[in-house]
Formats: sequence, C-alpha cells, structure tokens
Amino acid sequence: MSSIFKSLRQVEFRDTDAAGIVHFSVFFLYMEEAEHELLRSRGLSVLEHSDQGTISWPRVSCRCDYRSPLRFEDRVQIDVSIARLGSKSITYAFVFSCEGRSVAEGEVTAVCCRLVANEAPQSIEIPDWMRQRLADQP
Repeated sequence: MSSIFKSLRQVEFRDTDAAGIVHFSVFFLYMEEAEHELLRSRGLSVLEHSDQGTISWPRVSCRCDYRSPLRFEDRVQIDVSIARLGSKSITYAFVFSCEGRSVAEGEVTAVCCRLVANEAPQSIEIPDWMRQRLADQP
C-alpha cells in the first residue's frame, strides 16, 4: 500500500540475552521505535492533541516471526510499510535485515482512539487530515 520507510539501529548490549542474541521481546520495541520514526517523518505522532481531545493508537495485534539471530553491535535495518489503512485501524508491516540477511518479519495493528480522562479509549474513524498524511508517500 505504501512505500517503505527505512530505520537503522545498532544492537545494544542491554538488548541481548544470556545466549548473546537479541531477546525476542526487543523486536517489539524496535518495531514501535520504527513506527514512531515513520509517523514523525509524516508530521504525526502516536499522541495527537487537539481541541477535540487526544488521539492515540492502542495496539490490538502484534506478531513477530524470527529467521536468524541478531547480536551485540549488529546494525539492523527495519523496513516499515503500511500494509493496511482501514477506517479505524492501521496495520504496519516490518522486515528486519542485517547485512542482507533476513532476520525477522513482524506486524502491528493499532486502532485510532480518542482518549478521555477516566474513561476507556473510544475507537474513532481516522480523521481525514491524519489519513491523508498516513497515505502520503514519503
């Protein structure tokens, strides 16, 4: 659906487990950081404040399939694309690679919600101005 946004990071020692490889849970942090970078590149944030309240994107589904390990000081490229832009949700696709080697693939689905103090988040239609920025090619 959209072009690919590329994010690069170096594996830190804190990201590794006793076996010396990146702990599986860290991939979810990497995906979230890469998502935030993509949003910022389009003039957006995971928290948008307006006169009508705050809009945010709670996750409703996350997965990651692992192909090969990453180790301390590896440089990992994370390719992010918008796989689906629905009326109330967005699904991001992530492809991890290191020196041309396939490392992992993941997916995150988040729902556009209005946040109101002391209430559960309420799903809303993605506002047109936000949809336009999400749909734009970087």
